[in-house]
Amino acid sequence: MRYSPAVLLGVAGVSVAQNAAFQSYPDCKNGLLAKIKVCDVTLSPPERAAALVAALTNEEKLQNIISKSKGAPRIGLPAYNWWGEALHGVAYAPGTQFHFGPGPFNSSTSFPMPVLMAAAFDDELIEKIGEVIGIEGRAWGNAGFSAIDYWTPNVNPFKDPRWGRGSETPGEDILRVKRYAEYMIRGLEGPLEQRRVVATCKHYAGNDFEDWGGHTRHDFDVVVSTQDLAEYYMMPFQQCTRDSKVGSIMCAYNAVNGVPSCASPYLLQTILREHWGWTDHNNYITSDCEAVLDVSLNHKYAKTNAEGTAMCFDAGMDLSCEYEGSSDIPGAWSQGLLKVPTLDRALKRLYEGLVRVGYFDNDHSAYNSISWDAVNQPSAQALALQVAVEGTVLLKNDGALPLKDPKSSNLALIGFWANNGKALSGGYSGTPAFTHTPVYAATQLGLNFTTAWGPVLQDSTAPDNWTTNALAAVSTADTILYFGGLDTTAAGETKDRYSLAWPAAQLTLIKQLSQLKKTLIIIQMGDQLDDTPLLSLPGVNAILWANWPGQDGGPAVFQLLTGQKSPSGRLPVSQYPANYTELVPVTEMALRPSATSPGRTYRWYPNTIFPFGFGLSYTTFSPTIASSFPKTLQIADLTKGCTNKHKDTCPFPSLPVTVKNTGNHTADYVVLAFLKGEYGPKPYPIKTLSSYARVRDLKPGEEKKADLKWNLGDVARHDEMGNTVLYPGRYTVLVDEPTRTEVMFELVGEELVLDIWPQK
Repeated sequence: MRYSPAVLLGVAGVSVAQNAAFQSYPDCKNGLLAKIKVCDVTLSPPERAAALVAALTNEEKLQNIISKSKGAPRIGLPAYNWWGEALHGVAYAPGTQFHFGPGPFNSSTSFPMPVLMAAAFDDELIEKIGEVIGIEGRAWGNAGFSAIDYWTPNVNPFKDPRWGRGSETPGEDILRVKRYAEYMIRGLEGPLEQRRVVATCKHYAGNDFEDWGGHTRHDFDVVVSTQDLAEYYMMPFQQCTRDSKVGSIMCAYNAVNGVPSCASPYLLQTILREHWGWTDHNNYITSDCEAVLDVSLNHKYAKTNAEGTAMCFDAGMDLSCEYEGSSDIPGAWSQGLLKVPTLDRALKRLYEGLVRVGYFDNDHSAYNSISWDAVNQPSAQALALQVAVEGTVLLKNDGALPLKDPKSSNLALIGFWANNGKALSGGYSGTPAFTHTPVYAATQLGLNFTTAWGPVLQDSTAPDNWTTNALAAVSTADTILYFGGLDTTAAGETKDRYSLAWPAAQLTLIKQLSQLKKTLIIIQMGDQLDDTPLLSLPGVNAILWANWPGQDGGPAVFQLLTGQKSPSGRLPVSQYPANYTELVPVTEMALRPSATSPGRTYRWYPNTIFPFGFGLSYTTFSPTIASSFPKTLQIADLTKGCTNKHKDTCPFPSLPVTVKNTGNHTADYVVLAFLKGEYGPKPYPIKTLSSYARVRDLKPGEEKKADLKWNLGDVARHDEMGNTVLYPGRYTVLVDEPTRTEVMFELVGEELVLDIWPQK
């Protein structure tokens, strides 16, 4: 296994993995622990957790509310490191290790980064991927190479293109983030009563930059309106907790409206546990790592670390993730600030989470038998390839793609991504069994090609030999494939971008290549950049965006280049002009336009280079909305017969769409349904995604039907108090980006409040 500290992405305190397993299940058959009712599978999870907590001394309790819990050797409770990572596959973390050398647990399936997976707009595929990660993660835990809880997914909306960790998320749109969270959690955890692993939605709430403009995530106060908070920043966490009942939440470094997230009773108690009802299964809240120390050190909200530690646990946090000494649990206890009832509440939640994954069940849990035999199967590898293909987005094509006769062509593969396996995975990764680069894929296809390296960094100037080598490599080629972009993972997770422009050295090289009168295809990797210079170059024939495509990124790209598959991905984030960085600071949290801000996301900022949802194909489509869709609906009738506890989850009449392939290539088509209209106290000026579906394998001339599902919450809006309201008025459904067809309907009657947002 190749190991590099850089793989850990700046996570401090992580040591090099050893060959031996380092976590273990408790022995519920022998010894003292077997006599404690936590091992009695006939009891309920709350009863079992309570029995274990009652058996602990106060000193033992204090040693088990930190991520690197010491257990209780006195009664046979083993130590347990809660910190596992599995963002797009089982990854390196303090609580997870990989086996060195050949043999079991030396590699995990490496899927593309979440933003590329989300670009496929395929919820069922996300659930399958989550299941693969959950099975592999449980196998790691069963073998003692990991915990059986994982701090994933990241569901903070990617609202600013400069955020260094935005690729960890499903994109900028709330519906897309919510559905990704729903299906990924379902795949990871499995059934609620007997979870496969514990998933963790992070970072709660408003965390979406790292280090920018004199502020860091450790000291920043998210000043945000109640409307924006309820409508945007909190909705993914509502999905995670209220609707998906995820096993864990991570509270963020930043403060929200003056109160540090991990010390906020409003966030952790009023909203999370009371309003969203996230108490049904005593799920746990962990801090982000060092967030407790931030309460006193950076936010100055507490006088001492001990005081800040007690504040966090009193507010509802259950676990302190610390590097070394980032919380002061002993000080909080010795000063009488941390009380026994608070300790007991936290520990009951933590251990009930472990009860629900069968940690104390020995052979009684079906998931405890998952082993290496279930890992790295061909089906998992096929999924990694499939989602890389389906998520890749075609941004420009003048007819150069698909390549007409690639086996008879002479290709030149240029750029640092062309043969760099490490660059394919992205952040928070493990070690994949393989990394198949574009050069590997071209070799496997038997294509004739040359290759050359290229410039990497944002501000680098291309050395003469790079230019010379590139020009030499393309001299005999008729088609140039340039693999470039900005690899932000090299900077770790503490750096945001200050520029959205293409790296100057890469752009210089691309301009030179574009003047050679050869076919030039740009395969844009990494995060979005302003493609305006490339769009204006007549020598650039096509642009594919492939982000960080994972272990089979090379074959995925070549399936598209050669026409084995047609591109079908849609942008989950807008592509902004380079001057956007001059218009709004990263620290501006308001979404709506104002005298000082042009607005954020596709809903409020219309002047994008490529809008959210954009994506070309090798064929053409004609979608039609069925005439049976109602033109008028009575608001009072929409909740009749719906017994759902939360009225925003009641179904809205589905949208029937027929799609015809009017071109010459078999392809998938992603149906995007946006809403726009005149309703509410203020007209909603820009369209908002309200439903979507993927239609598969449409042959030329073939028609297929899609029945787009949505609920009342997908049609409703949030008022200035944060309430979810279904407003009367005229609504227009717009299909696709750009719009291909539309239909209007009207909601009649009194406005209906679906959810009343708690005021602070």
